[in-house]
Amino acid sequence: MRTDNHLRKILLVCLTGSLFLLGGCEMGGATGAKTLEAVSALEAGEYEQAQLLFAEAARDGEEQMLAYRGLGLAYMGLAQYEDAGKAFEAALESADSKMKENVLDIELYLATAQYRSGDYEETVATCDRILEEHEDADAYFLRGASWLYEDMPEEAEADFDAATALRSQDYDLYLDIYECYRKRNLSGLGSQYLQSALAIQGEDMEHYYNRGRIYYYLEDYEQAQLLLMEPAGAKYEPAMYLLGRVYLALEDYVHAQAAYRQIQEEFGTSTVVCNGLALCAIASGDYDLALSHIAEGLALDSGDRQELYFNEIVAYEKKQDFVAAKAKAQEYVRRYPADEAGAREWTFLATR
Repeated sequence: MRTDNHLRKILLVCLTGSLFLLGGCEMGGATGAKTLEAVSALEAGEYEQAQLLFAEAARDGEEQMLAYRGLGLAYMGLAQYEDAGKAFEAALESADSKMKENVLDIELYLATAQYRSGDYEETVATCDRILEEHEDADAYFLRGASWLYEDMPEEAEADFDAATALRSQDYDLYLDIYECYRKRNLSGLGSQYLQSALAIQGEDMEHYYNRGRIYYYLEDYEQAQLLLMEPAGAKYEPAMYLLGRVYLALEDYVHAQAAYRQIQEEFGTSTVVCNGLALCAIASGDYDLALSHIAEGLALDSGDRQELYFNEIVAYEKKQDFVAAKAKAQEYVRRYPADEAGAREWTFLATR
């Protein structure tokens, strides 16, 4: 089973286990019919449709910079990173050099596509260009992550330190840096950044939530629970959601269900609430109820559906309905080709 792991809005890359998030995908200034239709598809996570529409917009001569930028984002969602890089390069060729913010935005996406494709040398080269013009924390972060994969830890640390110097109060940045080290089996080196994050001063609900988030990453769920109780009790929505995940991690499904029900009462139904309730139902062996929660979540007009689609496979598999599970797994792999867990599940079911 998979819990909701989209713990933050990430503009560039997601190193915390989730798929690429299309934060910052607004298309300000778009007027072309195809471009606007493509933007709607992109925001709905319909990446194949968005890719077709942005390609048509580019061919039809609609705003070239926006069309190619959107095409790159659609390719990113489809995990076609080389094609994404080519689209971002075309967007740069179409961009007005005087529009420095647009150029920076596209260059950062290009560096992201290069990083995701494993082309760390090109990522470094792109970030070098960016940093010649801008002191940008995201560029330092991407270059540092690339250095780490190139087995150059000293250079990586220098860039990570430069990034955190620019955004010293950014909990998300510290967490992403830690995840870079963890994925390279260097958690000990990365832990210093979590300690720096814990040293951020503040006593409001957001700070308690973020400290709880750090302990959640460290898998110290009891400490995370202690820190989250106050902001969750004060109806601070992010803390309530994270507390639900903490209860799931502790396998305390009674309190997890109560946490998600409370969110539902306070803020309404969401895909995350439906997914959490489905996980509680799966844990209790009520797979039909789990599928009911999943169907409710998938019917919603907004919200990320990836976890719901994955846990739908799990529920059918638990029911021993392997025909349905296999069909759902095949569709999941089509929707989310970059997700390794989904690919493994499909391979397992395909051989049954």
